[in-house]
This record gives sequence, structure tokens and C-alpha cells, in this order.
Amino acid sequence: MVVGFNWAPPLEKLSAEYPDTKFAIIDMVVDKPNVKSIVFKEQEGSYLVGVLAGLASKSKTVSFVGGMDIPLIHKFACGYIGGAKSTGADVKVLEAYTGTTPDAWNDPVKGGEIAKSQMDQGSDVVYHAAGGTGVGVLQAAADAGKLGIGVDSNQNMLQPGKVLTSMLKRVDVAVYEAFSAAKNDKFEVGISNLGLKEDGVGFALDDNNKALITPEMQAAVDKAKADIIAGTVQVHDYMSDEACPY
Repeated sequence: MVVGFNWAPPLEKLSAEYPDTKFAIIDMVVDKPNVKSIVFKEQEGSYLVGVLAGLASKSKTVSFVGGMDIPLIHKFACGYIGGAKSTGADVKVLEAYTGTTPDAWNDPVKGGEIAKSQMDQGSDVVYHAAGGTGVGVLQAAADAGKLGIGVDSNQNMLQPGKVLTSMLKRVDVAVYEAFSAAKNDKFEVGISNLGLKEDGVGFALDDNNKALITPEMQAAVDKAKADIIAGTVQVHDYMSDEACPY
């Protein structure tokens, strides 16, 4: 079995050349008879960190810094907006992106500048989905005495005590389950969409941020998670219509 990340064109060719080999691809969809496409409900994890942001904010203004301005990153933003606004009608969410080319992922200076601009407008919690650019976002928030939110992996340790939480995208779970399924002859092709119910997304809580999460915040985010899993709260997927209703 072979697992790949974001390399749809070569995988389409490889899967045809090696029809008896099982393939899995992360964050892309390849419609081939021997390929499992694994995508994530980033909007659900982002909703949870939005809930925490809305409750942690003293100014009732929070913000989002995206990397490249593409639908996938709007998916993060929209979930975050929904979660933040669920904590109160008076919560305001600022939103900005660092660019329209791949360079947008690797510009921490610009990320910091955008975060500073948002903080000048009142934001006291800044969530990034911006790759390497996000390092600058978290640094700017910490320098200003505000809170940052990391993404994908646990970034709480980058600015201990200044990162409210990190939205976790559990690629490790996805890869492990794909290999386990292949090993046990239970590998299924098609699209696998992992959300909170499947432990595909979540948020980080550790020694670096536990003092920032009050019992009330923990209860609220636990309820939001349970409601999303139960289906009583449905988080809008921006990529379904390229719109955000919140």
C-alpha cells in the first residue's frame, strides 16, 4: 500500500500502472478503482476553536488569518466564524488572507503584519490556517499580549501560555487506519470524510494551554462537539457552495 499527500496527477498515473497496488491519498480526491481518498471536515474542528475563541475574547472581536486564498482555507474560516458567533450575537470576526499564490504559505512577516492590523481593530484572539506564515501570526499575538490559535498539528508549545488551542487535523489517525485496513484486508476505495465523529479533527489541550481553558469554556466546547456528532448542530461546509452563511 502507498499513501500520498496532495499529489493527484502522479497518483492517477501510478494507480493505472499498478492496478493491484492499494493507494491512499490525503486531502485530494482521485476516482480510481484502487484508490482511497481521505479528506477532512476541517470546518468542524474550526467550529470548536471558534467556540473557545468567542468565549475567551474580552473585546468580543476575534479574527482569522488564512494563507492562500482558496476554497479549502475558507472552509476553515467559515467553521471558525460559525463557532465564534455561536457564543453570542455580538461577537465580530475579522478575516484576511496572505495572498493568492503558493508564496502565501511561507511569509511569517506578512502573517504577523495582518495579525497586528486585526489586533489594531480590536481582535484579541487570532486563528491562523496559513502554514509557515502562521508562525508570524502566533508570534505577533504573543508579542501583543493577545491569544493565537494554531492549526493542523498541536502548536501550543510555539508560544506557551499565549496559544489558546490548536485545531487538530488527525492525519496520523487517517494514515494508521488506512494501513490497518489494508493489513486486515478491509481496505475500501472511495472517499473517506473524517470529522469529529471519526476523530479526524479536534482541538489541543495540554500543559501549555490548560490554564487558559476555564471549566465553562470546556463545558461549552464539549457540548458543541457532542451536538455536532449527534447532528443537532450542523457546521456549514464552505466547499459545498463556496458561501458562508454565518
